[in-house]
Amino acid sequence: MKITLVVACALVDADRRVLIAQRPQGKQLAGLWEFPGGKLEAGETPEAALIRELSEELEIETKEACLAPLTFASHTYDDWHLMMPLYVCRKWQGTPVAKEHSALKWVRPQKLHDYPMPPADIPLIAPLCDLL
Repeated sequence: MKITLVVACALVDADRRVLIAQRPQGKQLAGLWEFPGGKLEAGETPEAALIRELSEELEIETKEACLAPLTFASHTYDDWHLMMPLYVCRKWQGTPVAKEHSALKWVRPQKLHDYPMPPADIPLIAPLCDLL
């Protein structure tokens, strides 16, 4: 079974809300809400991939020192397995823009369960609630 490494980020604003992004139509799991991030490219560290993905997807800039690893998800889909570390980021430059998603939403951590999410994202909510 193929194992895919994907990184995700919980952007946390000054009001302790978390940014979630809605997957666009035409993509797998379309319409579900997720933590921003994406797949690593060859030779990338998880942190470098996350910095690149946040820039590409949301038009924001951050630094490795602003990324704090919190937890990870390990989830088996039909024909592949996902490993996804979740980083917390509280400092970035720019205002997030939905370049590759249908919508963005700032949500209180305790309300994350109110949004349908991919199966791999759901176990990330509890550690995030504990932190915030």
